[in-house]
Amino acid sequence: MGRRFFWVVLLLAGGIFLFDCSEKKVEVQVRDQNPGEDIWGGRRSRMVKEQIEDRGVKDSLVLAALGKVPRHKFVPEELIDLAYTDGPLPIGNDQTISQPYIVAVMTELLHLKRGQKVLEIGTGSGYQCAVLCEIADSVYTIEIVEPLGLKADETLRRLGYNNFELRIGDGYQGWPGHSPFDAIIVTAAPNHIPEPLYQQLKMGGRMVLPVGNGSQELLVVTKTEKGMVTEAVLPVRFVRMTGEAEEK
Repeated sequence: MGRRFFWVVLLLAGGIFLFDCSEKKVEVQVRDQNPGEDIWGGRRSRMVKEQIEDRGVKDSLVLAALGKVPRHKFVPEELIDLAYTDGPLPIGNDQTISQPYIVAVMTELLHLKRGQKVLEIGTGSGYQCAVLCEIADSVYTIEIVEPLGLKADETLRRLGYNNFELRIGDGYQGWPGHSPFDAIIVTAAPNHIPEPLYQQLKMGGRMVLPVGNGSQELLVVTKTEKGMVTEAVLPVRFVRMTGEAEEK
């Protein structure tokens, strides 16, 4: 008679062990040791492909950063299943984590290169900061809402990011001690372009920010030898920039 083959399947410690009990060999295979991370990685890949790349974002550094940063680590636990959906999510204190597509567009518009220095106004959850940290050499980020800033700092450091510095305070005046910056990103909407931030750009540097009261436009501001050049990109809706910006 021919050789007999049969399989014995054992479930142990979350793994699947397959034993080929033939006459000549016994083979053990272990699969799905960390299925949770596979699930998040799959969702993140679909997010980048369907929500970002398919909509026209082309910068390879931006796509790689969005594909790496674990967005589910930056949202409230009760909303974790919505982390990779196509929209903003509340993070407490009347603030939100931006839609992934908007994060990608704003980052791409900065025209970042390796080795550059970036200023972020409005740390929020820390997600945009993490994306910037994946590309830039150093990121300086300011958050006016103390509980959010402290939580973002803890999350970023727990995930291993160490090329950023976070300050709690009003971001309207920027961070003169570390200027000039290659790029500045503002993630809350003032009703005008803050002059102190523009002055802290390097020549040729770009600032991306939403501007407006009711209706808002995402603007790209470039510092040139001839002065400020602005370009309106698309309509957006961000939380209002608070603090000194409201007094202007």
